[in-house]
Amino acid sequence: MPEREIYLLSPRALSPETIAVAFAKTSRAPESFREIAAELSDEQSAKFHEKWVVGYGHASVAEHAVLHFAFENVSRIAIETIESSRLASYTEKSTRYQKWGQADFTIPPELDDHPLRDEFIETVRFLFATYAESLVPLKNLIIERSPRRENENDEGYDRRIRSQYVDRCRFILPATANANVGMTANARVIEMIIRKMLSHPLAEVRQIGEKMKEVAKAETPTLVKYADVVPYFVETVQELGIRNLESGKTVNRKFDWCSLIDYDKDGEKKILAAALYRFNEIRFADALAYVESLSEHEKSELADTLLKRLSRFDVPLRELEYCNYTFDLIMDQGAFAEFKRHRMMAQTPQRLSTRLGYTIPLLVKEAGFGIKYEAAMESAIQMYEKLVAFNPDVAQYIVPNGFNRRVLAQFNLREAFAFCQLRSAANAHFSIRRVAQKMYEEMARVHPLLTKYMKLPDETWEQVEENYFTKI
Repeated sequence: MPEREIYLLSPRALSPETIAVAFAKTSRAPESFREIAAELSDEQSAKFHEKWVVGYGHASVAEHAVLHFAFENVSRIAIETIESSRLASYTEKSTRYQKWGQADFTIPPELDDHPLRDEFIETVRFLFATYAESLVPLKNLIIERSPRRENENDEGYDRRIRSQYVDRCRFILPATANANVGMTANARVIEMIIRKMLSHPLAEVRQIGEKMKEVAKAETPTLVKYADVVPYFVETVQELGIRNLESGKTVNRKFDWCSLIDYDKDGEKKILAAALYRFNEIRFADALAYVESLSEHEKSELADTLLKRLSRFDVPLRELEYCNYTFDLIMDQGAFAEFKRHRMMAQTPQRLSTRLGYTIPLLVKEAGFGIKYEAAMESAIQMYEKLVAFNPDVAQYIVPNGFNRRVLAQFNLREAFAFCQLRSAANAHFSIRRVAQKMYEEMARVHPLLTKYMKLPDETWEQVEENYFTKI
């Protein structure tokens, strides 16, 4: 019998396009991957992709060509588009652990030669100056409450307390603040991202898309060369945007900020039936009928069999994906920065705005910085209203992290386990802990049988509000 082999086709020795062809050819060639790759040149690989990927639409071949992009000094509003693909991997500069310099922001190209440009820059500089000023009093308060441990060196102590004050100060940083992000994706995904970026309403994003295409063509010239503006994206966004619908109801932020607007009422039964279906030779209808015939105690025992061995770090069986939830949410932009990382969800965020109000962290007030914090937020509101009359997309740049934002989200129970357990953890930011705990509460209300197996800290969303905020 042939000996089993597992090895890498190294990107140091082979181009991404050649690796993609080597994998693609195995479907019809008996040789080993090494032998196939040894016979290929970059020119031959390009011809293969031109014929099969471009000509015949076998785009899955492009998934074997993987690239690693480094984006530096791009605005956080542009990063949202970069990070919008479900099938890519990202690591982003953290506002919780790093500090921003006074010049770390992007001026939207749309404001070039515009009368609002100077006022925009002045407002951004005021926000950044307020952010820098807030660091000292908040740090001093944390030092007072979290003294140095015995034998703790300067570096260790600074690392331990930094997030405790920096992640409050970050509420002042606007979306124009720059950040760095690393992205790993295959060529098929990259082509789609480039198309979205070239079709985006913001000039900065389009510029990034053009540069991304140029960089990608150096490694995968055939696989991304046809990435271009998509009229469907451009024209559909424009036409939907001109309707300018407005809500006729004031938000009750105490209750309406987390609304479970739809869920699968038979979801728990479907999950239990799907689990039985997987391991027994029966029709799904029969499995569902069996579950429906069980008493509540028997259903509970079946749920226990399915989930009782689940540790906090385990991924539940995929059968939990047969139950969906849809939430209409309002959260501060800092929380959304964490929320958007859960790309297995379907997420529809609205544009950044100042019109849903802003949050005030309790520590800001306790440090005696509340008045200056509110002055910064009010300056952002005034600038936003001037910008939104010019261009609502550009107006997003001035909105600080502390302002609230709407997002529609749909996901299954399996993803709910991942999100709620991770984002309710003690080391998660308090803004996203509030969201995770409230969403868990809503799901537990309608599906107590299976949600009780989520392992969440003994903390409620009301306690998060009381302990970390003076205003939501």
